[in-house]
Amino acid sequence: MDKIQSIKQRFEIIGNDPQLNRAIGKAIRVSPTDISVLVTGESGVGKESIPRIIHQLSLRKHGKFIAVNCGAIPEGTIDSELFGHEKGAFTGATSTRSGYFEEADGGTIFLDEVGELPLTTQVRLLRVLENGEFLKVGSSQVQKTNVRIVAATNLDMPKAIQQGKFREDLFYRLSTVEIVLPPLRERNGDIHLLFRKFAADFAQKYKMPTVRLDEQAQQLLERQQWHGNIRQLRNVAEQLSVLEQDRAIGVDTLGLYLPDHNTRLPAVVPSSAGGGSDFGSEREILYKVLFDMKSDLNDLKQLTLELMNSSSTEQVRSDNEGLIQKIYGEEQNQSERLLPPRSESNTYPKKVDNNFDYAEEIEEEETLSLIDKELELIKKALERNNGKRKAAADELGISERTLYRKIKQFDIDL
Repeated sequence: MDKIQSIKQRFEIIGNDPQLNRAIGKAIRVSPTDISVLVTGESGVGKESIPRIIHQLSLRKHGKFIAVNCGAIPEGTIDSELFGHEKGAFTGATSTRSGYFEEADGGTIFLDEVGELPLTTQVRLLRVLENGEFLKVGSSQVQKTNVRIVAATNLDMPKAIQQGKFREDLFYRLSTVEIVLPPLRERNGDIHLLFRKFAADFAQKYKMPTVRLDEQAQQLLERQQWHGNIRQLRNVAEQLSVLEQDRAIGVDTLGLYLPDHNTRLPAVVPSSAGGGSDFGSEREILYKVLFDMKSDLNDLKQLTLELMNSSSTEQVRSDNEGLIQKIYGEEQNQSERLLPPRSESNTYPKKVDNNFDYAEEIEEEETLSLIDKELELIKKALERNNGKRKAAADELGISERTLYRKIKQFDIDL
């Protein structure tokens, strides 16, 4: 226990929660080994502290420690960032470049948000974990590296594996030892301790007296769900330190800085309990409507071609009464708009211009409609999440890198 307390002081970790102590104790025990470690927990719980503890207490402490945010690197360049590339391997590769795995040789590499890695990169990472070998982009020469890998994620990994977004064999290689950090709402006894630490830090930073909570305000603070975890609590402490002139904070004042609802961050559109539609099913409905429109347009095209080649309008109307009813519904006399009464003056061309591709025209219109709908959905998701790409990507059911590429493709202003 003394060892855990000294580590918490060294790395400025606040709290005495048993789950937190258990996670730190596990990190201390695995540090002298080269076992791969996976740190899991919600966003904002402080997962980045565990890899630093493991590195500093390991035999690799004199080697490099490189932290990589896998979710912040575009999909097209992440292989180059991690493994390096040869000159001329792709457009813009004007010189040979070393990747993070080459630079961290003999040290530790921390892969944050490892669940965001593309499947192709996951295959390369699995090879590094198995035998320490990798290939630079554009090279056929196998290179060796001796690194300790510590990864972290806030995703539900079993669910990601089930959905085909993460390789099961890679998950088991990364999670030889799994360290779980508890969310702040499960550490009620630590919430006020953390607030006091943040308040003291901000008082020193902004050169003003420290804000203090009365007993009722402390109780209110501990009753919050804190879905943003430590990061959210830190923001509240900073706002109070900067904006409030009175340094004694009561329950009414504190309530002004707390969220009115306990929505989880980042925001995700939940499925309704009664089996209602989520964003994915709404998108499927939209596609179904568009495909039904395509079928109706093709039927209408066929009817028009028959009219243009037929000498008997009444016969065509009789043969296609069901189609006309489907297209125009219960509207009166709509079939007359499509098929004018035959008269001596009515003439129809006997031939169709073979150079006119009706299918091509329809396909082009439908393609444009799909693109417009995709653009509209992306814009609405970004608006609902105040321009936060990660939250919008989660809502859309795509990766942040894919959303970033779509934003650049459609030139969307944030």
